[in-house]
Amino acid sequence: MSMQSHLAQLEQHHATLEDQIQKAQKHPSIDDLELLELKRRKLSLKDEIARLKQQTSLH
Repeated sequence: MSMQSHLAQLEQHHATLEDQIQKAQKHPSIDDLELLELKRRKLSLKDEIARLKQQTSLH
């Protein structure tokens, strides 16, 4: 898998998590821990995307 396709896949997953978070926040029965986990995973992906973009810009 090329670096660009890997980044695209991570960005798509990040967008999917964002959609899940938006839907969950509108749902009154959302578990706070579940929402927190979604946000944690989204932030982790954001950090990985930024790290990979920085690595590719250095090369």
